Amino acid sequence: MTYQAGAAADGARASFEDATYAKVTWRLLPLLFLCYVASYLDRVNVGFAKLQMLQDLKFSDTVYGLGAGIFFLGYFVFEVPSNMILHKVGARLWIARIMITWGIISGAMAYVTTPQMFYIMRFLLGVAEAGFFPGVILYLTYWYPAARRGKITALFMTGIALSGVIGGPLSGWIMHAMPGVWGHSGWQWMFLLEAVPSLILGVLVILYMKDRIRDADWLDEDEKRLLETNISHEESQKEHLSLGAMFSNGRVWLGALIYFCFVMGLYGVSFWLPTIIKTTGVTDPLNVGLLTAIPYAFAAAAMVLIARSADARRERRWHVAIPAFLGCIGLLLSTVYDHNTTLAMASLTLASVGILTTLPLFWSLPTAFLSGTAAAAGIALINSLGNLAGFVSPFLVGWLKDTTQSTNAGMYVLAASLVIGGLLTLTLPAKLVNK
Repeated sequence: MTYQAGAAADGARASFEDATYAKVTWRLLPLLFLCYVASYLDRVNVGFAKLQMLQDLKFSDTVYGLGAGIFFLGYFVFEVPSNMILHKVGARLWIARIMITWGIISGAMAYVTTPQMFYIMRFLLGVAEAGFFPGVILYLTYWYPAARRGKITALFMTGIALSGVIGGPLSGWIMHAMPGVWGHSGWQWMFLLEAVPSLILGVLVILYMKDRIRDADWLDEDEKRLLETNISHEESQKEHLSLGAMFSNGRVWLGALIYFCFVMGLYGVSFWLPTIIKTTGVTDPLNVGLLTAIPYAFAAAAMVLIARSADARRERRWHVAIPAFLGCIGLLLSTVYDHNTTLAMASLTLASVGILTTLPLFWSLPTAFLSGTAAAAGIALINSLGNLAGFVSPFLVGWLKDTTQSTNAGMYVLAASLVIGGLLTLTLPAKLVNK
């Protein structure tokens, strides 16, 4: 009887805990998810603008690649300071500030006329957005323990995939249907219209988001106590580093290198996918947009399923490395079938599934061993250094395309970076990250 009573009590506690976290997820995740969709769309829609903008403004592929990538220089410079400010003033006000300023700058991209203006606006967009993604990753550590965070981070990061599913057809339709309206080109209308959601969501963040568990008036006292106890228990087991120790911690720098390799693949695909599809013989922007939705749709499903497997098995390293290797294979196959739309799309779908799946699972690694102020700075440092690949990748692919008249050489470089990232992931101690 005592055993049965204890088992029943454990079951009741587990049920209450699951219900509480479900409540938190339904409250937090939809808004954060929509914010990420909007942010990623505003970051990479320049890949669709390229289909018309380069001809209108007489830009080369090298100019485009540099402009697309220079976003990440602004992002890099302001990433750590931005996340430190968020940790001090709270996610609600700081994320709202980020979204409103990037919405304004993204819309202003419609009035770029010279390479210099293109570079400046892309740099400012990076400055405006710096801190959003690592800020949300940090914010999730305030609510979820590591054992639950893999799936939640994956759900949040499917915003990348959904921005492709929605943004591809939307961008293609705008560029197909809007040229000449009120004297604006299709690519100008795309920048203007796709900036609006960021502005609206920035206001909703101020009205809707809560900074901490204790501030959540939609939780009762028992629910707050449960969440705070779980977070407090996990924080006590983490490595508490000073800022100085964090900057000298080898695992932080290894994490940044791994993330750099994965981001090389991500933005190589994100900024060049429309161009690669066009190379196979698809010329109408609307059709290009519709086709780009396919790889992202498959990637969204894979991100959630593989993250669920990683959480269930408490295994992180191979769940990161294997998708990285699959992404490499997909990129290599896309160069073999670069003039066959069907086979190229299958290859790009495999590449997108692999590349996008590595990202949310990667973030379960550093958040497993960093906490407090060091977590705020460490997450931002890893993200900012890793995102320098967002500068290197599109510029390198653009330069190689101008030099070789093909995107294939660039795809080889991106494929190699994914293999390196996967191998480096396997060097992390299993007992450190498999939580």
